[in-house]
Amino acid sequence: LAEHYKHHWFPEKPFKGSGYRCIRINHKMDPIISKAASQIGLSVLQLYQLLPSELTLWVDPYEVSYRIGEDGSICVLYEATAAKPVSSYGMLTCKNQMMLGRTSPSKNYIMTVS
Repeated sequence: LAEHYKHHWFPEKPFKGSGYRCIRINHKMDPIISKAASQIGLSVLQLYQLLPSELTLWVDPYEVSYRIGEDGSICVLYEATAAKPVSSYGMLTCKNQMMLGRTSPSKNYIMTVS
């Protein structure tokens, strides 16, 4: 991911490039996940067995969050202790746009990582 995001990573503006860094599995495996999995010896079939059929992952400086399903709750997987720059507050991110566009209430899901 570091190599893939090399020219799309802006810690001083964490939401810049967020659409590029949004990873989606929507009954079709995201190519960046397939590539990473093959590098560690996992097949696409194994990925489909391990991951939900609908998963959205937002990878931003200072925060990684995810949503399982189209109407699932958005959960923070990782949050850095570094303060976010003031200029980033109030910006409409890929994740925030998805939250604003909700038409139904959130459903709770639990994701486990082994």
